[in-house]
Amino acid sequence: MNFVLLMILCFILSFSSCVRSDSQKKVNSQWDGKKVAFLGDSMTDKCRVGTTCVYWEYLEKLLKIKPFVYGKNGARWDGIYKQAVKLYKEHGDTIDAIIIFAGTNDYNGNIPPGTFFSEKTETTNHHGKMVTRKRRTHIMTDSTFCGRINKALSYIKQKFPTKQVVIMTPIHRGYAKFSEKNIQPEESYCNGCGLYLESYINILKHASSIWSVPIIDLYSLSGLYPMYDADTIYFHNAKTDRLHPNAKGDLRLAETIKYQLLSLPSSFK
Repeated sequence: MNFVLLMILCFILSFSSCVRSDSQKKVNSQWDGKKVAFLGDSMTDKCRVGTTCVYWEYLEKLLKIKPFVYGKNGARWDGIYKQAVKLYKEHGDTIDAIIIFAGTNDYNGNIPPGTFFSEKTETTNHHGKMVTRKRRTHIMTDSTFCGRINKALSYIKQKFPTKQVVIMTPIHRGYAKFSEKNIQPEESYCNGCGLYLESYINILKHASSIWSVPIIDLYSLSGLYPMYDADTIYFHNAKTDRLHPNAKGDLRLAETIKYQLLSLPSSFK
């Protein structure tokens, strides 16, 4: 009899523990029911590269959002512009927020960083007097990383002025071998421009301030560090793919993103 009571008690405790765990994961917030567009590369692609559940699929459950996914395997920031154009053609301004997760392929593709602005001298009226001043203007080009970011964010800012826009930085890059002709060294090696991944991370952070767009720094906040064997529990394959998180890694990303998004408005009127 005591054994039976003990088993019943264990079952009740186990059930209540699951309920508490589930309630901790799901939150009622400003993001409930919001339409969120996701632009990005393979880590956002609906094809689930290297994972059985992408971070935005977890966010769909954790924050109860409605995802609209445009990420494509291999996409760079020039592709983000194209994804944004497609988003606007298909949904206009009916979505609530746009989240952009890209940049690692620009680094691996040796895209030169460039600069955000060009400068020239012009005259302008200052307190009723014509003066000569330097003036900077955004560089819009597909040939540099900064130019690509400018082009994409300029379009998004003009087409979606009332929407929440968020940039997410790439995570750390581990070794990957997808074929004999597609071998990507880990981030301790610079790219063909002589730059390390953090140079591209810092450019994205600068873009965040230039364009007044919030940034979620997954490079710093996610805790994912695939250069160490201990962290391969979060990645697709310890020997051949330490680039793409597996489902466990995507859950960690989603939990990190969730708490950052909870500090931001989900949309604007």
